[in-house]
Amino acid sequence: MVLGVIVGYFVHEMGGGKKLQYKPKEGFAGKDTITLKISGETVRQPIIVYKDEDSFRNDTTAATSAWRTIVDIDGKYVPTYIKEHPETKIEKIVEQPKHGVAFTRLDNFATSIKLLTVIFLRLVQMIIAPLVFCTLVVGIAKLGDLKTVGRVGGKALLWFVTASLVSLLIGLVYVNVFQPGHVINLSSGDAAEASDLIGKTKSSFSLSMFIEHVIPKSVVESMASNEVLQLVVFSVFFGIAATAVGDYAKPVIKALDGVAHVILKMVGYVMGFAPLGVFGAISAVIAVKGLEVFKFYGYYLFYFLIGIATLWLLLLLVGYAILKNRLPALVKRIAQPLLIAFSTTSSEAVFPKLTEELERFGCKDKIVSFILPLGYSFNLDGSMMYMTFASLTIAQVYKVPLDLPTQLTMLIVLMLTSKGIAGVPRASLVVVTATCAMFKIPPEGIALILPIDHFCDMFRTATNVLGNALATTVVSKWEGELGEEETTAVN
Repeated sequence: MVLGVIVGYFVHEMGGGKKLQYKPKEGFAGKDTITLKISGETVRQPIIVYKDEDSFRNDTTAATSAWRTIVDIDGKYVPTYIKEHPETKIEKIVEQPKHGVAFTRLDNFATSIKLLTVIFLRLVQMIIAPLVFCTLVVGIAKLGDLKTVGRVGGKALLWFVTASLVSLLIGLVYVNVFQPGHVINLSSGDAAEASDLIGKTKSSFSLSMFIEHVIPKSVVESMASNEVLQLVVFSVFFGIAATAVGDYAKPVIKALDGVAHVILKMVGYVMGFAPLGVFGAISAVIAVKGLEVFKFYGYYLFYFLIGIATLWLLLLLVGYAILKNRLPALVKRIAQPLLIAFSTTSSEAVFPKLTEELERFGCKDKIVSFILPLGYSFNLDGSMMYMTFASLTIAQVYKVPLDLPTQLTMLIVLMLTSKGIAGVPRASLVVVTATCAMFKIPPEGIALILPIDHFCDMFRTATNVLGNALATTVVSKWEGELGEEETTAVN
């Protein structure tokens, strides 16, 4: 991780070079503009996109300073400012063109180095679906009867709902106390990525889309797209049916148990790629954003971390009240999954390893197999806290008045809508964007928190992992199924 910061900072300081690649949107023809920062100067570069080669050749009135290209053709260009001042270089893209996409050398480096993270995450995603299905079905079957399934599920649901509400309330309280929206600069947002998130919300939060995210129409499709919540629904039905059938299902359960052990063996191989994934993710972000991302958003990040620290303290206090002196051993046991989740901002990346470590800690496999997949869909404590914090911060930036009843209504909305987007990339931001629109808060305000979001995501992802580890262990304790920790060394 430290190496990633160093490499990213070194590349960022080298600058974006002399050339910049521009690609117009499909079918667009007309005038466009890109705003660049070149050696400390803010420069607007005109662009002209022609519909065909004839238009390109026949235009004799175009300004010589404009970049000229043809529909659907991208190329590398040198800004006019650099031609006039050859000693200068591109530092960053201040504002993306409205009708196309531009890349600097920094962006190209970030895209290339981030392939290491993509490889690692895809390897993890490769085993998520079969592991969730096998472990959850086997876990339900091993519970023995439907009464036990209901009892364990009820205890898990009690923890999930309580933890979610507490997390949301912490975000609500701190954002009202610290007022972080009053220190954010309206000009520092990432408008291009914000428009992408706003586009996602147009089809993500109707009642029908909520149902589609929860109820699978095909288990194969759910596995292929890693729709964890849909897979959980199917696995619960399958596991309950297998329990009801009795002896006829024993060969199936035994086979799935064997598959689960094989996949857990694969986990060890996949985790060998974790350092490369961490290095790629961190260096890519620092290369593009630079260390200045901390300077502009220091207050926002600082206040958010106070909220996260409070949430960790509460979770650990409750954990200690139930687990007593075994809590430190649990935290030590899950230290590696926490670090990987923190570095890659992916809870999925540590699901297999977390399963393995909780079983080594003493949790029965039938409890882990049942509770942990449910937690990944219903118990995202860090994300919950961030949702209220970010939504109300944006409202403060735009000076949208929200009284306490309205804020509490928002809390309930966030509590419900967040359950329908398990497995959606950057789910927290999608939910925040949709919630802002619902409460008449400008949804484009999401652009203001995007530059620092990667670093916030690191902390909320690690918090999600801690919350689910505690939930699984506590329910095991309540059920009297928490055994002795294995004496083998933590890998």
